[in-house]
Amino acid sequence: MTSRYERPMDQVLNSAREVLSRTGTLTGDDVVNNAVSAKINNRSVWVTVSEVEPLVTEVKVRVRSSRGASDLVMAAEIDKQIALGLVVTP
Repeated sequence: MTSRYERPMDQVLNSAREVLSRTGTLTGDDVVNNAVSAKINNRSVWVTVSEVEPLVTEVKVRVRSSRGASDLVMAAEIDKQIALGLVVTP
């Protein structure tokens, strides 16, 4: 699932970290590639953040079950929580 936000990359990445740490267990935080990974309800979650323009940031959320199937419902929920985190902290 891919979304774009009119926020600086640091704000979006911090929101993603907050959401993943609140809803599950962080398993990785790659500051070089701007990626965060976590385990939530026996699912692997990866969030990558990239700057499209100076104030436009793209977020990609991927969720896989233990058998490798994608979970778009959980990916959409995590994406929504990241967006709500950006609204709370302008």
